[in-house]
Amino acid sequence: MVAIRPLKSVWMDGALVPWDQARVHVLTHGLHYGYAVFEGIRSHGTAAGPAIFRLPEHIDRFLSSAKIYRMKIPYSREELIRACCDLVKDNGLLDSYIRPIAFSGYGEMGLDPTRSAVQVAIIQWSWGAYLGESNAQAGVRAIVSSWVRVDSRSLPPQAKCAANYANGGLAKMEATSAGYDEAILLNSAGMVSEGPGENIFRVKNDIVSTPPASSGILRGITRDTVIQFVADEGLIFRRSDFTREEMFTADEMLFTGTAAGITPIREVDGRPIGTGKYPITARLQKRYDDAIHGRSKEYGHWLTVVR
Repeated sequence: MVAIRPLKSVWMDGALVPWDQARVHVLTHGLHYGYAVFEGIRSHGTAAGPAIFRLPEHIDRFLSSAKIYRMKIPYSREELIRACCDLVKDNGLLDSYIRPIAFSGYGEMGLDPTRSAVQVAIIQWSWGAYLGESNAQAGVRAIVSSWVRVDSRSLPPQAKCAANYANGGLAKMEATSAGYDEAILLNSAGMVSEGPGENIFRVKNDIVSTPPASSGILRGITRDTVIQFVADEGLIFRRSDFTREEMFTADEMLFTGTAAGITPIREVDGRPIGTGKYPITARLQKRYDDAIHGRSKEYGHWLTVVR
């Protein structure tokens, strides 16, 4: 984790405002009840300038999360895409993390959020590899959490809602306090679901698998990207549940996410994964790095270049 360095501006409620003027009231409804939906997006330096990776897909998921929570965002898809581009241009960062967030604002208190207006902000900051630069090659040490992934009967996992991340936060703290890099959450049926902020993949006998949406995961944009890469590599892919012990016997395990990128998992619950080498993960990392930096024409349509 790194401290966030202030930038020039934040996009808030329809306009770019100075960084230190992007404020909310202490009685903001979303602060008290976790009623907020958000996205995590990255921009990267390319030969043509900063390019935002899969921006339309992220905005589509942002709007879908809002729909699930009956939150009426007062901006169109096109306005939000343009706002992200305007923010990147105004702040002048090549490599950055971009966070659109919509939340119930200052209005009436109480559980019903519909009496509070929806506010929208987009923030940008410089953020390196979430799980550590060295772990991108060496891999992370993970532990299966005692906390269970939220069930769709309790909270909708398909919405990227702030309230859901209290679940992941508990798992993350449990893992790091025990000396591990990251947690892995099981669902209420005891099957592998995902990490606190990442999707998870398993490789066994050159077959790549990832838990299906029904396992309680968030459908990750990077997850979808990796699924496409697997097909382009000519590998067999399956959406399938797998158990805790099936992770121990995997040839490779990997986390994927906008913040985490593609990161191998070298150990789960004290068991080393495979031989300690991650050839398939390395192939996927290479495709990803070329795609986000504009070195691959094959994936050029995934980039929104900010001129």
